[in-house]
Amino acid sequence: MTELDKNWMIYGATGYSGQLIVERAVKVGMKPVVAGRSQSKVEALAKQHGLDYRVFSIDMLRESDALIGQMDLVLNCAGPFSQTAEVVIQACLKQQAHYIDITGEIDVFEYAASLDDAAENRSVVLCPGVGFDVIPTDCVAAKLKKMMPDATHLALGFDSRSGFSPGTAKTSVEALPNGGKIRKDGEIVTVPLAAKTRKIDFGDGEKLAMTIPWGDVSTAYHNTQIPNIEVYIPGSPGMVKQLKRLNWVKPLLKMGWVQNMLKKRIEKKVKGPDEATRGKLKTFVWGEVKNAAGESKEYRIQVANGYEVTADGAVLVAQALLSSHAEAKGYQTPSMLLGDDLVENLPGTHQA
Repeated sequence: MTELDKNWMIYGATGYSGQLIVERAVKVGMKPVVAGRSQSKVEALAKQHGLDYRVFSIDMLRESDALIGQMDLVLNCAGPFSQTAEVVIQACLKQQAHYIDITGEIDVFEYAASLDDAAENRSVVLCPGVGFDVIPTDCVAAKLKKMMPDATHLALGFDSRSGFSPGTAKTSVEALPNGGKIRKDGEIVTVPLAAKTRKIDFGDGEKLAMTIPWGDVSTAYHNTQIPNIEVYIPGSPGMVKQLKRLNWVKPLLKMGWVQNMLKKRIEKKVKGPDEATRGKLKTFVWGEVKNAAGESKEYRIQVANGYEVTADGAVLVAQALLSSHAEAKGYQTPSMLLGDDLVENLPGTHQA
C-alpha cells in the first residue's frame, strides 16, 4: 500500500496555509480529505480540487472522535493551535491516526511530548511543527549537536521577510501576554519580551536581534538534549523598545475584550502574502552552539519563504508517514523523524 492508497485529512484546510498545503498535495498526486467548520468554504475547496470533504468544528470533534474515523493521518492547520491541538491529538490517539500540524506554540509541543508513551502504545506518531515552525531550525539544531556533541548552550534564529497570515498573526497576539520563553538548565522559563539582545549575522549581514518564544525552546531540547536554548529574530532598536514597554501592560493584553479587538483587526487587515511575494522572499536560518570550555560553532542555511517551507514540509512529512515502510511511533520532532537533512529536501534550501 502506498501513500496514495491511504486516507488522510487536512483539518483547517480553508485557511491561508491550509489552502497552500492542499494545492501542493494535489500537485504531487495525493488526495487528502479536506475538512473544516465552514460548510461553504470546505465544499468549495473540495470541489475545486476534486477531493472528498468533511465539515465539523473542534467542539464536535471533542464529542465524537469518529469524525476522523478511517484516517491514517490528520494534518491540523487550524490555529491558534492552543484551541485545537489537544482535541485533535486525543482524537488521533483514539482512532490510531498519526498527528502532524504546523504550530509554533511551545505549549503544544510540550503537550505532544508528554504523550510520547501513549503514542508509542497506539503505534502512532505525534509530530507537531512540520512547517516553517520548526523544520529549518530543528534541522540546524540537530546538525549543530553533531558538530559539538558536548554543547551546553544552543542559540537559534532566523531572518524572515515572510509576512503574516491571519492565523499566524492571531497566534502572535495570543502569545504576547505570556512573555518570552527560554530554556535554562533543562527547564522552560518565562522571561520578559525581548529579554535578551545581541548582534547576529543570520546570513545577510550583522543585525540587532532579540529573543522570542519560538517553538525550538521546546523541540530543540527533545531533539538535542542541550539544556540551555534561546531563539532570536532581528529587531530594530524601536521594535525592541516597544516590546519592552509591553512587558508593563501584559495583564491588560490577557483581557478577552483586548484579544478580541486585536483579532478582529487582524481579520480585516491581514491577508497573507500572494504567490509572487512569497517567491521573492527568502529566509536566513542561523544557529550557534557552545560548550563548557567556551568553544563555539555556527551553522547557517537559506530556505524559501516560510509559507513555502510550510507547504512543502507538511506534504513531505505526510508522504513519509503514509508510506508503507514508515515504522516510527511516539513523539517526534521533524528532524528526529526524518533526519537533519530533511530541510535540504525542500525547494529553495541551500547552505548560506
